[in-house]
Amino acid sequence: MRTRERVLGAAADLLTSEGRAAVSTRAVSAAAGIQPPTLYRLFGDKEGLLNALAAYGFRQYLIEKRALEETDDPITDLRRSWNLHVEFGLSRPGFYVLMFGEGRYRGDVPAGLETQAILRRNLARVAVAGRLRMSVERATRLMHASGLGAVLSLIATPSPERDLDLSTVAREHVLRAISTVGQCEREAVTDIAGRAVALREALRDGDTTAVTRAERALLSDWLDRIADTGPAVRDAPHRRDGHDGHR
Repeated sequence: MRTRERVLGAAADLLTSEGRAAVSTRAVSAAAGIQPPTLYRLFGDKEGLLNALAAYGFRQYLIEKRALEETDDPITDLRRSWNLHVEFGLSRPGFYVLMFGEGRYRGDVPAGLETQAILRRNLARVAVAGRLRMSVERATRLMHASGLGAVLSLIATPSPERDLDLSTVAREHVLRAISTVGQCEREAVTDIAGRAVALREALRDGDTTAVTRAERALLSDWLDRIADTGPAVRDAPHRRDGHDGHR
């Protein structure tokens, strides 16, 4: 095993068994059987080690994400992906907080970017089916943020007091906000925002020669604006009850 991978493996074991506070350069060096100068040569400093450890966690997460085979129903796939995300976070809280918490973004590594791409691809499938109520980009951000909030909240709650049903409630709330889940078939078919999103994705992936590149960009911008001011935004709770959504 290469020294770098051995050090990351030792750091991962410490993070999993003893938590974030146990991951010191001295402790990791001792666990990996190397001298601290070797660790600094490999990772630069403790922050470099933590960044590498977060990337290691994203690679493990991506392996599990890839193992989820797509079904014919993208909504079902979104539910399965959400459940996997929650399970990963609760089974490896130290890794999860390092990857997604601590007030900084560590997801700009290849594996982290690919997990985001998988989420976007599933939402694009919902859009193509005419079932998305906002742009794919906004839906991706909303579902990602909601999943993070749900998992971090559960991690922060002592295990005996956790209400795991909250994850399901949050998941279904987001799905109703971003898609036609819960709508009758007639409402889904006539949803203008859904049609705009579907056309936007068709323009993204299709070979359109009837318009110029500039016209295509302008049309895409218009469609995104229609999608992101559709019923999902107009019907938001703060518009109905007079609250602005802040706590």
